[in-house]
Amino acid sequence: MRGLVIGKFYPPHLGHNYLIDTALANSDEVDVLVVDNPAYRLPAAKRAAWLRARHPAAHVKIIPDIYDDANSISWGKHTIDFLGYRPDTVFSSEDYGKPWADAMNCKSVLVDLDRLTFPVSGTLVRQDMLNSWHMLSDETKAGLALRVVIVGAESTGTTTLSRDLAAALHVPWVPEVGRYYTESILTDGYEWRDEDFYRIGRLQQHYENEIAARSKGVIVCDTNAVATELWQRRYMGKTTSEMREIAANDKADLYIITGDEIPFVQDGIRDGEHIRHRMHRWFLAHIKKSGIPYLVVTGTPEERLAAARTAAEAMIRDRRVIT
Repeated sequence: MRGLVIGKFYPPHLGHNYLIDTALANSDEVDVLVVDNPAYRLPAAKRAAWLRARHPAAHVKIIPDIYDDANSISWGKHTIDFLGYRPDTVFSSEDYGKPWADAMNCKSVLVDLDRLTFPVSGTLVRQDMLNSWHMLSDETKAGLALRVVIVGAESTGTTTLSRDLAAALHVPWVPEVGRYYTESILTDGYEWRDEDFYRIGRLQQHYENEIAARSKGVIVCDTNAVATELWQRRYMGKTTSEMREIAANDKADLYIITGDEIPFVQDGIRDGEHIRHRMHRWFLAHIKKSGIPYLVVTGTPEERLAAARTAAEAMIRDRRVIT
């Protein structure tokens, strides 16, 4: 039996997961259709990816919106044309489920229509993501968690600031994986290769997503793969398309760039004092070009923390609502 689920999944929540699991438990195979509307802040590709990660047995596909939610007949025809077949059973948690199924001449199964098992809706999550955080799967949490990312040239206080800011906000801190990677390979007479930067970028993202999944909706990151792009440029003389593709998967809601006015401090592995000010300019140009909000912090550790905290708290108030 072929089961079918459709939805905006804007964003996916535990109610959606329960619906899909019910369909999987009562079908030989299940297609899950994610409605693609370019006006949504969360792209369909991301919503679909989170569902695929949570439900690997389902066939998650993206279907174009026809911008006529109330027209079950049009949606029925659109669905059959898109799938290329007529489903046997439609599983839904919405009132549109039965008329949509009737339009396709198939069976309708309503699941938790009154939201008694999971009292949540996409609207509730969008109105206050952090307040609804407990109603999201780990896969959705990893994708949605708000990220404050601290970046900067060598010996500009990124680690100090990121740890202090995480403590001030009472949120998890994501350390710089690249430092541990560098320390690990210092013993073998290493020479940097492009593949090292790919590994660092992917490791940083994996670690970040794991911490995001167990967070309460906000994390502070000491660097990310976008910064790894610039370190590749510093050591290899250029950034490669593969590194840029890796960095494109980063999520940042606010960048804090640490100023380069403080003295350089040697910690045993640093070797970039001669290029530190140039790299600071690289970070400024790169982050500015990204279009993501950013703040440059200077001064004493206390002054930097105060400025970063004010900016982070403002971002959290704004971004907890998904428009």
